[in-house]
Amino acid sequence: MSLEFTSSEMMSVTAARALTNDMTCFVGIGLPSEAANLARLTHAPDVTLIYESGTLQTKPDVLPLSIGDGELCESALTTVSVPEMFRYWLQGGHISVGFLGTAQIDRFANLNTTLIGDYREPKVRLPGGGGAPEIATNAKEVFITVKHSKRTFVKDVDFVTTVGFGRDGKARDNVPHIGRGPTVVITDLCILKPDPETKELVVTSLHPNVTREDVIEATGWDIRFADELVTTPAPTARELDVLRDLKARTNAHHSSTQSGQQ
Repeated sequence: MSLEFTSSEMMSVTAARALTNDMTCFVGIGLPSEAANLARLTHAPDVTLIYESGTLQTKPDVLPLSIGDGELCESALTTVSVPEMFRYWLQGGHISVGFLGTAQIDRFANLNTTLIGDYREPKVRLPGGGGAPEIATNAKEVFITVKHSKRTFVKDVDFVTTVGFGRDGKARDNVPHIGRGPTVVITDLCILKPDPETKELVVTSLHPNVTREDVIEATGWDIRFADELVTTPAPTARELDVLRDLKARTNAHHSSTQSGQQ
């Protein structure tokens, strides 16, 4: 009997599988944090999770609301200063992968978390880059997880907060001392990877029950598909159980905390 799962669960499980036991991962809040902790609780128990607030080897019991969430310090092996986090750990080349989310992403994997619309008269102001620009520059590679829609997957981002491969796909060419940049983008519909030559994102795997037309309709440019397109393996019962338990604990914890503050 096949298991029932949501597209969001499919995305988190697939993103979690991208992490391996030997990685040191600089984790973004939100979907990246969910995926990274799912990996830690399933197939990669020794993955080292690092958060921007300075927490090293973090093992939260519930997902944090922000980098300032006390759960991160309480569950970490140790906490260092933010300057040490960036100068030694990140710029020193000790981070194997940065795991990021975004509000907008374009065909060259540039990320926008700054604003929507014209810079001088924006329609919406977003939270900003935080540590993402430095993570994308200095981590050895970058994983991105984000929900797939035309509002998010645009041909050209309104503002480049975090460089993927630049407006022309060549921003990282012949630039020393920086990482490879985005190597995979995981959505609730598919997996995308940059073309080795042009760096434009190409769909390499469709999630179960997702069609090419679904991806085309949710993408703001003429999306390309790999010649050998595969189907992403469905979540296992254990992956779903662990993910659902993690989210239930998180919701219960934050609900009780908010009730106690009222």
